[in-house]
Amino acid sequence: PASQTDGFTCTLSCIIGERRGTLNWKQRFNIIVGMARGLAYLHQEFHVCIIHRDIKSSNVLLDDDFQPKIADFGLARLLPDDHSHLSTRFAGTLGYTAPEYAIHGQLSEKVDTYSFGIVILEIISGRKINDTRVEAETQYLLESAWKLYENENVIKLVDGSLDHEEYMPEEVKRIIEIALLCTQSVVASRPTMSEVVVLLLSRNSPEIMPTRPTFIDSISRVRGETSTSSSSSASKATVSISHLSAR
Repeated sequence: PASQTDGFTCTLSCIIGERRGTLNWKQRFNIIVGMARGLAYLHQEFHVCIIHRDIKSSNVLLDDDFQPKIADFGLARLLPDDHSHLSTRFAGTLGYTAPEYAIHGQLSEKVDTYSFGIVILEIISGRKINDTRVEAETQYLLESAWKLYENENVIKLVDGSLDHEEYMPEEVKRIIEIALLCTQSVVASRPTMSEVVVLLLSRNSPEIMPTRPTFIDSISRVRGETSTSSSSSASKATVSISHLSAR
């Protein structure tokens, strides 16, 4: 991980929105997987857990082949081995921020998992987290994605500039469900980033049934249930850690 831009031509945010047609489906999928692997390395493969704290599309650099690199570690924190989380003041970008961190200052690696889920939705939809060009009721991307998921019409979230022959609807639907899994309100229900990598690359992974997230957008509106860590809520986690670890 580094913050240098040498060899990287743009940020992911530059080609989301007006330039969303720049990326085909394969490139988008590779960016998602590359980010997941980078975060898994920071959280679980490096000798100490590094929490980035500000994962967002403008902090993802892309080279000429659209290979991603996570940048800007100015807010990064180390999580000691004997800590499940840190209590700290909020620092980051609202809209990408997990509710337990934005509201209560509870920081763990699952904060990055949440932010990663938001970026997946941006990549697939070609929309930024708060898109003022669309109607007010669908402006907030996570809330819009969840409503489509509840109505079993989540494929409607896909960027209209993508060629329908480039992707399989079931594959895209599953990746959107992974994004929603990453943005669940209950911290224990979110997968680790190494589990996310397995989910992204596996064709025979468990069924994904995310629970409703808390909606926090970039103008500080908070809607939905706030995060709790009760054992009953944690039991709803839809990805079995033991199942994934055995794969």
